Amino acid sequence: MSDALIEFGIGETRAIVLGADGGIAEAYIERDGGWRAGDVREVRLTTILAPGVRGIVGVGGVEALLEPLPRALTEGMTLRVEVVREALAEAGRLRLAKVIATTAPVGSGPALADRLRSSGVAVREASRHGPDLFEAVGWSEVVEAALTGHVLFSGGSLTISPTPAMTVIDVDGALPPVELALAAADAASAAIRRFDLTGSIGIDFPTVADKAARTAIGARLDVALPQPFERTAVNGFGFAQIVRPRLRASFVEVLRVDSHATAALRLLRQAERGAAGRCTLVAAAPVIAWLDARPELVAELARRVGGTVALRVDPSPTTSGYVAP
Repeated sequence: MSDALIEFGIGETRAIVLGADGGIAEAYIERDGGWRAGDVREVRLTTILAPGVRGIVGVGGVEALLEPLPRALTEGMTLRVEVVREALAEAGRLRLAKVIATTAPVGSGPALADRLRSSGVAVREASRHGPDLFEAVGWSEVVEAALTGHVLFSGGSLTISPTPAMTVIDVDGALPPVELALAAADAASAAIRRFDLTGSIGIDFPTVADKAARTAIGARLDVALPQPFERTAVNGFGFAQIVRPRLRASFVEVLRVDSHATAALRLLRQAERGAAGRCTLVAAAPVIAWLDARPELVAELARRVGGTVALRVDPSPTTSGYVAP
């Protein structure tokens, strides 16, 4: 059984599953708010987009895509729905959460800790005080790799790029093509697991002319990739497509979708672990503005550190941290 650590932070919950080598095999962030996969809610049908096909439902200012749309429904009617895919923020647009009609009782879908436990992982809560168990196994390095998309492996590197159509993983390195592709298959599989990449994933391996070698690369993926998934063969141009069930945003997408939110929440984590009593959070103007618009998060930090919290803008884009009196 794998071991997992979980932190119930301010504004988000963080979790890591440890691998056999003691490093981070899987990393997760679940931001507070929003509809969660598995939620069952009472909503109102606000718009019919295509009769009998799809429509928009909403409640409390939150909208979702209902598909399929029961033909008996008309605009304004109320119904009960289950969230089957959470909202996804992509470049330039927001993909609404997807829901289906249901008769199940109203309730909440499983939170991150519950999902990990149901997968057979032994979960324990990491203390917010004392040694930083997340940092001890490389949390900041994993976050940085997710933000930049750059993952190094022996003999090469991966570049991970989420797009609206798919997440693309590009392989680069100086090894001979077949050797590089085999090593990259292991590295890409580990990255897919570590960053919880789901949906459509394309891996651009080096071009390999030999069909037997391409088959071997595919076989390496089959052994290393976490189930469930489907994949195409590695084609003559070195490209393979993988499809994994998609219920929510990946670790990479959560971190990248709102850089100001990510910076602000990292700052809250630092202050929560290091400050005691009164402190001042210092960051660039957009980060401070994000925090200022969410006073409940600042108030929660003040409660946890046992003091008051002030916000201060620093014009330097590289300055971010907290200052104790």
